[in-house]
Amino acid sequence: FFFFLCTRPNTHFPPRLARPRALCAMVFYFTSTVVDPPAFIYMGRDKNENEELIKYGWDNDVWFHVDKLSSAHVYVRLPEGKSWEDMPEELLTDCCQLVKANSIEGNKVNGLDVVYTPWSNLKKTGDMVVGQVGFHNQKLVKKVRVEKRINEIVNRLNKTKEEKDPNLQKEQMDRQAELRRAARKVELAKKKAEEEEIRKKKEEAELKSYDRVMREENMTSNEDNKGKDYRQVEEDFM
Repeated sequence: FFFFLCTRPNTHFPPRLARPRALCAMVFYFTSTVVDPPAFIYMGRDKNENEELIKYGWDNDVWFHVDKLSSAHVYVRLPEGKSWEDMPEELLTDCCQLVKANSIEGNKVNGLDVVYTPWSNLKKTGDMVVGQVGFHNQKLVKKVRVEKRINEIVNRLNKTKEEKDPNLQKEQMDRQAELRRAARKVELAKKKAEEEEIRKKKEEAELKSYDRVMREENMTSNEDNKGKDYRQVEEDFM
């Protein structure tokens, strides 16, 4: 994909002040309704913009690309708690069809492979050309065979297509802040539960100690009363 230079009127920045590159990435958004809730799929407009997507993705994003051919970089954002390895077959097919349709060569070829992996597994080094990407762990890369283009799927997805220029960096920062807050909340709840457990154990220990003391005192009192008739016991009690 190729770098897109923003030329539209800018209402957010003063004249002559260039917008940061992270704010100038044109992104295509699609909605897949084969799952409930609907899935959020997106891709960059060109290879330079894909650099921004590689840099500012989320941990629950999954990356798709046609194997050994030039194509769009397609991402699907999975719901919280869902694993990329357990992606529904229908959603996987949607992503594969979309990435095939957005490959100049791949769109014309039957029987090609599409590779996919978690965004966090993407590796970018300084010696790579724009748009090129590698993997941290090859074992986390899966491959699926796509026999042919299915126009019904491609057309359905294209009807949901929206073009936006999001602030990818801010979105990622907001996401990370949200995750930190959630982790902090879990940690506080865990700490509170541990403190409550300690309090309960302390109370139980105190009750056991009290019961033991009472039993010992009762036994002592019984020993003291041995050999006394009931009148002597009553006098001692009074």
